[in-house]
Amino acid sequence: MGDGNKVEFLVAICALITSAMAVYMAWDQGSVMRAQQHGAVFPVLQVDGFADTDGRRTSLGINVRNSGVGPALIESVEFFVDDQKTERFDAYLDALPAGYNVSYQAISGRAMAPGEMVTAISISWPNNAFDRSTITQVQSDSEAWSLQICYCSVFKRCWKTTEIGQSRAQPTSRCERIEGDIFEALGEPRFAPTPNAQTEYESTR
Repeated sequence: MGDGNKVEFLVAICALITSAMAVYMAWDQGSVMRAQQHGAVFPVLQVDGFADTDGRRTSLGINVRNSGVGPALIESVEFFVDDQKTERFDAYLDALPAGYNVSYQAISGRAMAPGEMVTAISISWPNNAFDRSTITQVQSDSEAWSLQICYCSVFKRCWKTTEIGQSRAQPTSRCERIEGDIFEALGEPRFAPTPNAQTEYESTR
């Protein structure tokens, strides 16, 4: 190989390396930009149970808050008691002491804005409805609740919440849309409240 051919060969190699570096840098910058875009709309749903006793009432329920920086597109909501999936929440309500007031909001199909909080369900009794031991038992029973919410960002990245009180959801490849909502079903005609029970429903659609 003559000196001229060697020079041409080296020039070709340098051009190839430069092109490869340019392609890598473009890919890397694109990855960074995509990560920034996803981070700018990253939703974080927190599911928290609450039990509260004030001077007049004892309440327990579930709050759902979007603590992220982007909207959470909620595709499905599933409720569990003792790790057993419950199709209808009113079956659980039948076992509660009578005289309660229940309010609820549908979650499935909602687009939750950053900072938005929804009380999925709240059940309350006047403090004179039963003795302290019953209150303690009801609050203890609610610790067996679990709410699994599958939600996505606007870029179709999806997660599932795990146990109540844990803020870190688990990534999932996709969410399957489940029609209906276990809490919304409380407003259907076939739900017959227990005696002296009152219900309140706040529309979310």
